[in-house]
Amino acid sequence: MLTDDSRTTTQQLLHTATGRTIAVSHYTPVVLSDTGRIILDTTLEPYDADQVRISLTRGEARQLAGMLLRQAAAVDRPLAPRAGRIEIDPVAGDLYAVGVRSHALAVGQPLDAGGADTAPTPVELCASTLASCTAHYTGGYLDRHGFSRDGLHVTAGFTMSQDRPARIASVSVEITALGLPPDREAGLLAVVRHCTVKNTLDHPPAVRASLNGSPKASAS
Repeated sequence: MLTDDSRTTTQQLLHTATGRTIAVSHYTPVVLSDTGRIILDTTLEPYDADQVRISLTRGEARQLAGMLLRQAAAVDRPLAPRAGRIEIDPVAGDLYAVGVRSHALAVGQPLDAGGADTAPTPVELCASTLASCTAHYTGGYLDRHGFSRDGLHVTAGFTMSQDRPARIASVSVEITALGLPPDREAGLLAVVRHCTVKNTLDHPPAVRASLNGSPKASAS
């Protein structure tokens, strides 16, 4: 239990298939010399007789590992990630934890690329951002015009370029919106063609990479 002699942070919650809820957070103890401790907490259930056991699926275990890594990184970097800032930390091999504010994601590589296929690849997530942004704009359009979201579904497929540099060559997005009247289809398509991610792809941002925070070691 945390006391007044500690400083807590935002918890991340994992709800398991067996009904457990695991809270992961960190705190900075005032009375200890170290910089912080990672906290795992879960509720005591009536069936917990002698000890508390938590069973996890493989996916839940990976998610928990990512959450632990995010909190450990927060101890190393006390300032919380601000909006628009992404934090990446290694988990194991080609598996990396992705921190977005208080949320934890993961990226990995498939077996044929030497990975363990434990998470989507960065390229898959890149295409997913377009699909999810399309879904967001579609849902907003349906809400604004009083149409049902029932049956709303978005799928996306992508192909890689066969030449260099390595990149996505094309992305196809298919929208299913069963509650949309036919005479509104053109209006919806006009809206989703200008979603934020699509606009970003149409007008690529300037990208700068620096090494160890040094402006002298940077590349566009």
